[in-house]
Amino acid sequence: MIIKNAEFIISAVGPKQYPEDNLPQIALAGRSNVGKSSLINKFINRKNLARTSSKPGKTQTLNFYRINNNEFYFVDLPGYGFAQVSQSVKAQWGKFIETYLNSCPQVRGVIQIVDIRHAPSKDDVSMYQWLMSRNLPTLLVATKADKVSKGQWLKQLKLIKTTLNTDPKQEIIVFSAENGQGLEELNAWVENKIFPKA
Repeated sequence: MIIKNAEFIISAVGPKQYPEDNLPQIALAGRSNVGKSSLINKFINRKNLARTSSKPGKTQTLNFYRINNNEFYFVDLPGYGFAQVSQSVKAQWGKFIETYLNSCPQVRGVIQIVDIRHAPSKDDVSMYQWLMSRNLPTLLVATKADKVSKGQWLKQLKLIKTTLNTDPKQEIIVFSAENGQGLEELNAWVENKIFPKA
């Protein structure tokens, strides 16, 4: 898939604000500061369309990015985990995410992002189990691969799979927004979900 253009469309907190054009959507979920915005920017080959921040919890709404004019949306979900916000705000974000994934029929798949350097957190496990319970097509992406030697990748992937208790068939990609590692595989997965082969 060649990314020709991408644009931010809307920040939403409920169904009434979702785009109404029925384009397929790919959602991105992950802990605060795990690299969702960096992944989006690398995927669409733009430096600052999705704003990155060193402060956890920057994304506080569902952010819709329209790709290739009218092909599909990337939907950046609020980060979960250690964001420096109140429990009530975190609970509200959880409602945004659950309502969206439960009620939006345009969602073709979810990319759950984890940090390859660490074992998945309790929030990562909860999110993954929730996605599996809804039978949502899910791709695991282990980011920040450039911060770990290639010799450690298999060990870290095993740790991630074990902690999440993944199905043996679960797809997982090693990714780096710095050097593009895994970008081709990510592109192929998204394309397959947006334009499924008969």
